[in-house]
Amino acid sequence: MAGNNGGPWGSGGGRNTGGGNDGDKRGGGRRPGQGDAPQIPEIDEIVRKGQEHLKVLIGGRGGSGGGRFGGGEGPKLTKGMLGLVALLAAGGWVFASLYTVKPEEQSVELFLGKYSQTGNPGLNFAPWPFVTAEVLPVTREQSEDIGVGRGGNDSGLMLTTDENIVDIDFQVVWNINDPAKFLFNLRDPQATVRSVSESAMREIIAQSELAPILNRDRGQIESSAQELIQATLESYGSGINIVRVNLDKADPPGDVIDAFREVQAAEQERDRLERQADAYANRVLAGARGEAAQILEEAEGYRARVVNEAQGEASRFLAVLGEYRQAPDVTRKRLYIETIERVLGDVDKVIIDDNVSGGGQGVVPYLPLNELRRNSDSQGN
Repeated sequence: MAGNNGGPWGSGGGRNTGGGNDGDKRGGGRRPGQGDAPQIPEIDEIVRKGQEHLKVLIGGRGGSGGGRFGGGEGPKLTKGMLGLVALLAAGGWVFASLYTVKPEEQSVELFLGKYSQTGNPGLNFAPWPFVTAEVLPVTREQSEDIGVGRGGNDSGLMLTTDENIVDIDFQVVWNINDPAKFLFNLRDPQATVRSVSESAMREIIAQSELAPILNRDRGQIESSAQELIQATLESYGSGINIVRVNLDKADPPGDVIDAFREVQAAEQERDRLERQADAYANRVLAGARGEAAQILEEAEGYRARVVNEAQGEASRFLAVLGEYRQAPDVTRKRLYIETIERVLGDVDKVIIDDNVSGGGQGVVPYLPLNELRRNSDSQGN
């Protein structure tokens, strides 16, 4: 037994009776890998210390070790260690209870799974694990695309009120305006928005004819669809706000689009010819109306002139009649002279005296003063 009494490693004692010297105690002994005994006891020491530290952490005491480790009493749990553990636990709880809300987000705090309140932007405190928080992006716009060209199905084929089929591709842009309703009232928000949007668009298209949908009513369809989708989602208490509806395409189905375009071209040609015919009719009608108005004006002028002349002649006759009644012979002679003057005033005259038997010469010498004056005027010019 004297040979195993020199230390915990089971090596020799303080003396070397096997012919060695004291230099083995000062580091001159066997190195690792030399001799019969391996150096495994160093690993055992590390395991033993780890077991002691584990016992301290779980609140136990170091027990008596058996075998080659020896026995002893482990370290006791102190107040400082308890405070450190409590401080670490408190720090972890605070860290788990704090959360951050960005300006474009809102949070919903749940107390044991039930809605408690809505968090404010910035740093918020929710005592974990009793209070949890759900952070939602409320200003970020999300979109749902509906239509044949987008979804790869027939969700965009819709029937109009005049029994035509139209292919509609549209986009619904939405965001969250009430996070609490959004979380608790909808199981699948995207599917809900998609179904409600498709149903609302079908209702609007079913009340419209094909031609206005393809041409002039696109803006009105977008606004009507937005109002109807929003009203339906509000009735569900969804907490969703419809930002806008974009009507991207409204065409006939692809199978008949070529025939439809030919029909549209024929209708446009028909409208063009009708406009040309209307323009010609308006031009001819306006000319005829103008000519008729001119004839009516000329007839009215002629009528007025004739009536005025007749009235003037009648007035003159009445005046002459009054003079005639006062002096018949004088008036008769004056009328005769005026008539002869009016008849003979513009003709070439030859005066013949018919009193030939009484010594007349037949042709009476006549000096045409009017002719002389007319000739002198013509020579002067």
